[in-house]
Amino acid sequence: MKKTMLMAVAALFSVSSAFTADNGKMLPDTTKTNKAKPAKVQYTCTMHPEVLLDKPGKCPKCGMPLVKKESAKKKADSTKMKM
Repeated sequence: MKKTMLMAVAALFSVSSAFTADNGKMLPDTTKTNKAKPAKVQYTCTMHPEVLLDKPGKCPKCGMPLVKKESAKKKADSTKMKM
């Protein structure tokens, strides 16, 4: 009885592993689909942070030159204390 049960478990394991290891055809390749998207650059006014534009230029409210807006991740990294 133990031999029969062991053979059944071994057969079930080999069949299930054959279906999952189908040379990657059944499993999606995440290395090709999850490409890092370039960060969208935004420009803002130093006096009016609510002004956000996709290209450099001048602030429509005060005429000052727009500067690149720093991403939240970069801002958090730059505010950490260095030891």
